[in-house]
Amino acid sequence: MAEVNVIYQKIILEFLFELYVFYALTTRKLNRAPRFWIRTLAGAGAVLALAYGAAFFYRAVGGTALGRITVYVFLFTAATAHLRLCFDETFPTVLFCASVAYAAQNLCYKLYLILWCGGEALRGYDGWGPRFDLYYHVLYYAFFALAAAAVYFLFIRGMLRHMSGGRLDHHMLAIAILALSITVILCSVEDIYFSHLSVDRENRFELWDYYVLRQAGNLFSVLGCAVVLMLASRTVERRELRQELEYLQHAVHQSERQYEISRDTIDLINVKCHDIRYKLGALAAQGEHMRPEAVADLQESISIYDAKVETGNQLLDVLLTEKSLYCEQNGITFSCMADGEKLAFLADGDLYCLFGNIIDNALEAVKAIKEEQRRVINLVVKARGNMLVIQSDNYFDGERTFEGGLPVTTKADRNYHGFGMRSIRMIVHKYEGELTAYVADGIFHLNILFSLAT
Repeated sequence: MAEVNVIYQKIILEFLFELYVFYALTTRKLNRAPRFWIRTLAGAGAVLALAYGAAFFYRAVGGTALGRITVYVFLFTAATAHLRLCFDETFPTVLFCASVAYAAQNLCYKLYLILWCGGEALRGYDGWGPRFDLYYHVLYYAFFALAAAAVYFLFIRGMLRHMSGGRLDHHMLAIAILALSITVILCSVEDIYFSHLSVDRENRFELWDYYVLRQAGNLFSVLGCAVVLMLASRTVERRELRQELEYLQHAVHQSERQYEISRDTIDLINVKCHDIRYKLGALAAQGEHMRPEAVADLQESISIYDAKVETGNQLLDVLLTEKSLYCEQNGITFSCMADGEKLAFLADGDLYCLFGNIIDNALEAVKAIKEEQRRVINLVVKARGNMLVIQSDNYFDGERTFEGGLPVTTKADRNYHGFGMRSIRMIVHKYEGELTAYVADGIFHLNILFSLAT
């Protein structure tokens, strides 16, 4: 009796170990709760205690499909509650990660069963003798390690890149329910059915028809779990892209509003500065008691506000004038040669957002440079035949890494930064343009090409 209980305890502990391997992989990007390691160790102790009790129940009813389903649902629920205790995330997020882990664990297990059943059909294990259990576990865990690595790189790693910084929606809960349905219900029923058809030991059959049916069931389970993992990865990716698109569209609308504010502000400054200049000239002409040097100094001081950039595009004029004023105040050399008339095909919001992000990214880089001679930004907008070329160059300090053709933000929190370059790319692609970015000799180069062909 005790030996039988040990066998069932071993089965449950092996299942939990494999499940927690994937728990560790699927929750890498989640926010940890305070006292994470204390919660982890205390929760693990509670789960092990529940697993010990579940072994007795498994021994009593594990031979039926309903009993096995009940045991594994209970273990999954306890392990998921443990995850919820350890991470500062919503329950749907934790449930989704746990369900993906369960599907991944079952996928590895079913892949192994395909290998194992093939060996049984060929009687490849008959010579293992008294060390059968040892050889079995060595083969299983070697295979599990390889399969887990493959599943991680094929499905989980891509999903994790798109999971951070957001809450999961009802689509994710649907994926979680689908994963649980396939892994718990379908696979448990299949295992019970074929265990009754086995001879000598489980998954060894006398009839070839049983072997074919078993392998077909294993293959179906593998495909089901793979589809679930693929759906989970694609759904998370599309969800992040949808949120990013909403953010970028909001940024374009905000750029339109900012343009209106900047235009009115610069126009008002120019009007006031003109008035002051004319009044100073009138005072000097009337012989008022002001030294000519003082008048000249005042006129020079206000002339910066009247140095309006003119490109042939009113919106671009406002933006470049505003950025020129900022550069002048912060000791940055801003060189611009722009044929703004060629930008008429861009919507106002897109144009302002495009060039606003280009210049703001350059400003952020050069502001961190101490040497005055390197605090330089060059911007060129010109037509070459039927192509419009936009080039931006600036110095930078430190290193730049690229991901997907775009520079990775240097901010510590990547969840809420780095939208500038993605916004530029979205607008470029919207108008079927091409964008390239690279670094050379300490200079960041951004090149954009648009077709002017009608």
